[in-house]
Amino acid sequence: MTPTPEFLPISTIDERSRVDPLRLAVAGYLARYRGETRRHGESDLRAYLIWRQERRLDPLAARRPHIELYVRWMQETRRYAASTVSRRMSIVGGFYRTCVIDEILEHSPAEYVRRPNVPPESPTLGLSHLQLEALLTSSRTSDNRCDFALVCLLGLLGLRIFEACALDITDLGEEHGHRVLRVVGKGHKVVLVPLPPAVARSVDRAVANRADGPLLLNTLGRRLDRHAATRRLRRLADHAGVRLPRMHPHMLRHTYVTTMLDAGVDLRDVQIAARHADPRTTMRCDRARTTLDRHPNYILAVYMASGT
Repeated sequence: MTPTPEFLPISTIDERSRVDPLRLAVAGYLARYRGETRRHGESDLRAYLIWRQERRLDPLAARRPHIELYVRWMQETRRYAASTVSRRMSIVGGFYRTCVIDEILEHSPAEYVRRPNVPPESPTLGLSHLQLEALLTSSRTSDNRCDFALVCLLGLLGLRIFEACALDITDLGEEHGHRVLRVVGKGHKVVLVPLPPAVARSVDRAVANRADGPLLLNTLGRRLDRHAATRRLRRLADHAGVRLPRMHPHMLRHTYVTTMLDAGVDLRDVQIAARHADPRTTMRCDRARTTLDRHPNYILAVYMASGT
C-alpha cells in the first residue's frame, strides 16, 4: 500500500520525493496553485488519496472503474451534494492530467469518468432585504466593535469570508478621492474595492486606534478566522430575529448579489462587482431567490383566493 504523501510546497521537496513518484506528483500538482485555491485543492486531493489508502489502492495505478466507484461512494455513502462531488472530481481530474503532463502516467484514468449534473439553481439562499437590515442593525448595536464591520464587508461589499478575515489595517487606502480596501481574492488576484460611507464607518469602528495588524479581531484580540466569524454571524442573526436553518457567511455574499439585482443594477455590473469569472455564477445566485419569490404557487393561490 502506498502511504498518503505529505502535502508540502514544491520548495520543500527533499530526497524522499526523488524516490517516491506519488509524493512528487502531489507536490508538482499543488505547486501550480497558491493561497486559498491551493488549500482547498489540497483538502479535496487528500480526501481522494485517503479513500484509496483505506482500500489499499495505489493512486498511480488507478483505472477508470476505481474513480467511478469513488464518485458512487461520495454520492451514495457520504451523500455529498452534486456540486461537492463535481468540485472534488475536478481536483482529481486535474491531478491526473498533471501526472500525464509530467510523464508520470501515459493517460488520465479520470478522463471519461461521469460527473453529476450540477443544477443551475444554487442551494444557498441569501437573506431578504429586511433580514439584511435587521442583521446590520444587530451588528451595529453589538458590544463587539468588529461585528458591524464583519456584516458590512460580507453583505455590503460582497467579500468572501477568507478575503474578509485576511484583511489588515494596512490594506486601507485612498485612490482618486475614494476610500478603498485592497482585497486579495481567488487566484491571488488583488482588487481595490471602494468603501461606501456606512462601510467606512464600520471599518473605522473596528480599527479604533490601532495602526496595524488584522482588521477583524476575535474576542481574544487575535485575527478572526472563518469559524469564529460563522459563530458571530449566527449569534447576530439570533439576536436580530433572523430565523434561518443554517446561517453561514456565504449567505451574505448571495444577499449582496440578489440585493443589487433587486435595486436595478445591471447583471454585467453585478458580475464585475462580485468578481465572478462567469456570469452564470451571478445568475445562479439570483435564480435561488427568484425560484421562491416568483413561484407559480403564489399566482395560483391568488387566482383561487375566492374559493380558499
